[in-house]
Amino acid sequence: MKALVRWGTTLGLVGSTLLGTLFVGNLPVMALSEEQIKKKLDSVPVYLITNEEGLPLSRPLPESQKPGGSVTGVYMSRQEAQSFIRELQGVPGKDPKMEKMLKSLQVTAVPLGVIYEQLQQTKNQSQRLLFAFKPVEQEIKGAMELLRQNGQEVKQFNSVPIFAVRFSPEQGYVPIQLASDTEELIPLFLSKQDAQGLLRQVKSKFPKADIQVIDIEGVIKTLQDKDDAWLNQVVLVPSQESREYIKTLPTPSENNSQPPKPRRR
Repeated sequence: MKALVRWGTTLGLVGSTLLGTLFVGNLPVMALSEEQIKKKLDSVPVYLITNEEGLPLSRPLPESQKPGGSVTGVYMSRQEAQSFIRELQGVPGKDPKMEKMLKSLQVTAVPLGVIYEQLQQTKNQSQRLLFAFKPVEQEIKGAMELLRQNGQEVKQFNSVPIFAVRFSPEQGYVPIQLASDTEELIPLFLSKQDAQGLLRQVKSKFPKADIQVIDIEGVIKTLQDKDDAWLNQVVLVPSQESREYIKTLPTPSENNSQPPKPRRR
């Protein structure tokens, strides 16, 4: 779980992103490496249900389903993961062994980049752990509302929605500039509400500005396949719930409380 510590630094970036100002400039072209993609995904915490040994709760896939292996749920909301545990623990008529196992369940946060890395490392293995993303219900509803407003007939949305603010449907994404830096960023929000906040900032100057709904798989595939310049400036912005959770994590200095060892001459 050492990877969690990195979120302390990322949170400062995220906070500045939400308070940033509009900036339009020239972006250099550079393809993204696997490590760069993982680093971008690491800014988003996701939540697994694990047992007392830290192993994720999973279920085997049917023999007829390929690839084989097992699947575990990846929650985008810590609260929703905790609710699922309470639901499991509340089922009556459990045997003592099952009861003990359910009582040991806990919610464990990991960076999204860790899930991505695991999938990349095991993608050619027949028996591997697969991940089923559990989007936030409120964000699913928000994504479907936006899609319908844009004239798309949508009955369901089977992925984690990502919200991006555009100058217009025919133009590119709105970049921002940190107040304390000249670095240009393009925020992709996991919360519709956060995207609406940026949209309100630019709507008066760009009346056709809107919010595009993307899914997380589409974002990852674009990062993998495209050399477009703006991808280098992409930053994924976690939801308010996750940002609040990140604030509770210890900083690197708190984790390294032991005094430094003297250097040998």
